[in-house]
Amino acid sequence: MPQSMPRRMRARFARSPVTALSLLQLLSLLLALSFVGASSTTTHAQTPTTAPTANTTQQARTPIQTVTEFYKALRERRFREAFALSIYKPALEGLSAEEYAELQPEFEKLAGAVPEKIEFGGEQISGDTATVFARVGGENAQLEAITLMRGADGAWIFGDAENQEIVKRDGKEFFLKARIETHHTEVEALLLKLANAEAGYSALNGGRFADMPALLNGKPALREDVESARTLGYTFQITVGKDGESYRVNAEPTRYGRSGLLSYHMDQAGIQKKDTGGKPLNPQTKK
Repeated sequence: MPQSMPRRMRARFARSPVTALSLLQLLSLLLALSFVGASSTTTHAQTPTTAPTANTTQQARTPIQTVTEFYKALRERRFREAFALSIYKPALEGLSAEEYAELQPEFEKLAGAVPEKIEFGGEQISGDTATVFARVGGENAQLEAITLMRGADGAWIFGDAENQEIVKRDGKEFFLKARIETHHTEVEALLLKLANAEAGYSALNGGRFADMPALLNGKPALREDVESARTLGYTFQITVGKDGESYRVNAEPTRYGRSGLLSYHMDQAGIQKKDTGGKPLNPQTKK
């Protein structure tokens, strides 16, 4: 079961700067409720601890209504409207059409993971902050907490003040940096799958390793992983030694600075990675 969103978010930012926060991690924070089953029901129980402040009008959304609309907008692919209800609004402002299009695949993953119905257990309001409680993982799961705060106009927005300052500082670069980190994470995950596949192939073929076509032959799942990896903006190449008893895998960003920063080299000894300006990473660069 995932940690509650506020605790997870604070913990991740405490450990590393925003540039180390992958977009997938960010999306997992935004989608803390995505584990709720589709059979859940939507409720609007309210348990405020204090009255709303004076700058809230009768027409303003409650915290639960804000969270509901946030996820609804994501599910319906209304990404700008969704993020306008959160501290992440500045991360979309100023994006060019090309930059927005580059982020579209990650946003589509968001939309596909949001359930149609979400079960809420109530909300608590204290001054300019609020907590919405949602049940994650079925009827027997504990309630998880989602933090909201009042925006400049007094309306509730998704997120907290600490992380809002980080997003404001980076502006549109927030998502673009996170996208690169997402690609790094996914490249490393694919490299591990290739390493496992090579080990399995070697065990069945007298210690010999395989090039990419031989490795993918008869392995639909791995083939699908490699083909889908093209959307990461990375190229992969497997080179087998002349004796067949060694191999290396190289991966480089196709658009250095846009699709990735790190180049990778993997062999039986493990994975190396370095910013080489988009050039292949060779064993000689090992430190």
